[in-house]
Amino acid sequence: MNSVPVAAQQVGSPRHTVVGDVHLLLRRGDEVLFGRRRNTGFEDGAWHLPSGHLEAGESVVDAVIREAAEEVGVAVTPADLMFSHVLHNASSGGRVAFFFTARAWSGEPVNREPDKCDELAWFAVDALPDRMIDYCRAAVAHIVGGSPFSVHGW
Repeated sequence: MNSVPVAAQQVGSPRHTVVGDVHLLLRRGDEVLFGRRRNTGFEDGAWHLPSGHLEAGESVVDAVIREAAEEVGVAVTPADLMFSHVLHNASSGGRVAFFFTARAWSGEPVNREPDKCDELAWFAVDALPDRMIDYCRAAVAHIVGGSPFSVHGW
């Protein structure tokens, strides 16, 4: 009898690798800063929060601090950030998006990526732009409603 050791047998489904991304809600009173996407190949023309993917070896806090500087030229510190929401999104086979809010930062927001964004604008949380990426709209609604977790598109 030819048997395969239990450790070598594949049991169940293979493990899923999750893409992680971070999103920043810069809050000025009841307003949030958004950028309008351009030349990205995904949802160009839609308004979206400053955001980006996690890099290898990077914490979600380090990632959102980096993205704030890269995309809108502001400096936020860990003390400036408040965890707001995590969303498990079905897009691209499954992603996990971490949302943080900052009500304090250093510097004035400016478009640092004009090749990917054609405008920055502040929108009231109760009057969001018509065209947004759907999971972002859903996450902002959950954040405003005080819910720290959601799933989208499953």
